[in-house]
Amino acid sequence: MKKIISFMVLLAMVVGSYACTGNTSSASNGIAAFIPDKKVEVYYFHFTRRCTTCLNVENVTKKAVETLYPEKVKNGEITFKSVNLDEKDGEAIGAKYKIEGQTLIVICGNKRVDLTDKGFLYANDSPDKLKKEIKKAVDGMLK
Repeated sequence: MKKIISFMVLLAMVVGSYACTGNTSSASNGIAAFIPDKKVEVYYFHFTRRCTTCLNVENVTKKAVETLYPEKVKNGEITFKSVNLDEKDGEAIGAKYKIEGQTLIVICGNKRVDLTDKGFLYANDSPDKLKKEIKKAVDGMLK
């Protein structure tokens, strides 16, 4: 029984280590069949009181994710989440990712790209530039 449990733990560790790495070289030994699909999460963390720029960062990002990756959004491979840090659930999610203020990030497994500066720089006057930065970050996670 101990051998079975040890094997299951080892298998879970191997599968977990392959998440979001794109490594499928183990396909011939059957492990690849158990590797979960990559899930890219785009988060916009904010507070209840928001300025126009804060609202635009959220709106441009949400629209970009939905228009650039409609199929991946539909099947759950890519998600966009707006998280209010003033709410209890938002505070917990923020603590999980060590977020303390307005932040725009793209996460896949242990990979993380912070787009906060670009979000606030481009959201109002150059939304297409922000869209390109989001695409670059998400595409980098999907490789």
